[in-house]
Order: sequence, then C-alpha cells, then structure tokens
Amino acid sequence: MKVLIIEDEATAVDKLKAMLVALDSSIEIIGTTESVKETIAWLKSNPSPDLAFVDVQLSDDSSFEIFKQYEVKFPIIFTTAYDDYILKSFEYNSLDYLLKPIQWDRLKKALEKVKKLETHFWQYKFNEIFEQSANKASKKQRYVVKKGVDYVSVNVGDIAYIFTEYRVVFLRDKAGNKYIIDKTLTDLQEELDDELFFRANRKFLINIDAVEKFKSDNGKIVVDLTPEIKEEVVVSKENAPNFRNWIGG
Repeated sequence: MKVLIIEDEATAVDKLKAMLVALDSSIEIIGTTESVKETIAWLKSNPSPDLAFVDVQLSDDSSFEIFKQYEVKFPIIFTTAYDDYILKSFEYNSLDYLLKPIQWDRLKKALEKVKKLETHFWQYKFNEIFEQSANKASKKQRYVVKKGVDYVSVNVGDIAYIFTEYRVVFLRDKAGNKYIIDKTLTDLQEELDDELFFRANRKFLINIDAVEKFKSDNGKIVVDLTPEIKEEVVVSKENAPNFRNWIGG
C-alpha cells in the first residue's frame, strides 16, 4: 500500500511512519508534505497514493483547503489533536478520524478498515472506487450524524425521513433511531436522489420506502410514515401533483 503523509510536525511524521511500518511491512511511504501549497504541488506531479494520512491544521492553512483546490480521488484518514472537525472531515473521502497522540489500537483498526474495503471491492482498484463515487453527480451515499456525544455514519438507504424541530434538523432511520444532522433540508434535498426522496413540505424530506399510506384531504395529501411520527405530514395542494408523480414512479 502506497501512503502519503500530510503533516507539519516532523516528530509526528516520524512516529506515524514507524507505527505504520510496524503494523504492516507492506506499507510504502511515498511522500510527506507539510503545507497546503506543498501538498497540491506534490499531488500534481506524482501518482495518487492508495491512502493519505492528513493532519487537519498544516503550517499555512487548514488541510481542507487542499480538497477545495484539488480533486482528491483517494481515501483519507485525518489526524488531529482536536475533535472539532469530525463532521467536516467526512465530506472529503474520509475513512476515519484519529485523535493525537495516535494510539496503536486505533491506527490498527483504521488500517483494517482500509483493507476490508479493498477486499470487498476486489474487482476494482481502490482509487477507482472513489473516482466513481466522486462522479455520482454529488449524490450522497452516507451522512455522519450525532446522537448524544457520539457520531454515527448512516447510509442513505437507511434513512426513513429527515425533519426540522425547533430549528434543529433531525434524521430518523428505518429502525426508528433519531439523530441530529448538521445540514439544512434544502442542502439535503439537493444532495439526495429525487427519485427516492421527496420534499413533502418545509419541515419534511421523506424516503419513498417510508411512505406507509396517504390520502387526499381537500386537495392536500396527508402522508403516514413509518417509523410512525406524531406530527401530521401534509403535502400542499400546489405540491400534491408532484407527490403523485413521484410516488407513482
């Protein structure tokens, strides 16, 4: 496995190198960079790595600037001393998020996760998987959501519906679990497949699989969802034809 390390602390680079090689002798460190500018120059002049370990805060800026200026098509594992950027990291091909000082067991689990993905998608080169994902017209495959103090990754296919409550956006999965999601309904509507998800009204974005039944009510449509929600979900008269077209395929 060819690995790129993007880190501005020399001691951290040396420690990570030693840990990686100790955990997997097949790992080859093909490059190290310490700034956004240097990293972009390296990426433009070298073949893509199989995996990159990326510190969030580099010597000249946040590493997220790299991904705004260069289209990265390889998996990322972020490393940082702070947990403030967990949600944001998952927007950039992130497989994991390791807090410094990096622990042996966490690094080992992160590498195992990479290998499991390689095994599962054996018919593709690892880079091609992420290239295909990047080309899906920005349709999301999963979201990182929050429950209590924990962060959880939820596959789009497991979402029943998304709704607002007291100006907070919640996601409910098909098992009935309720999570906070750091997105607006408008952003989510743009990111999700409109064949599967419908904006019922200003408060609800629903998955077609969650529609248990519906009925007309003076031109409006009242929708019953599963898992059940106490609040009535109503599609307006103006939007009712769009709903019927959507639900009918």
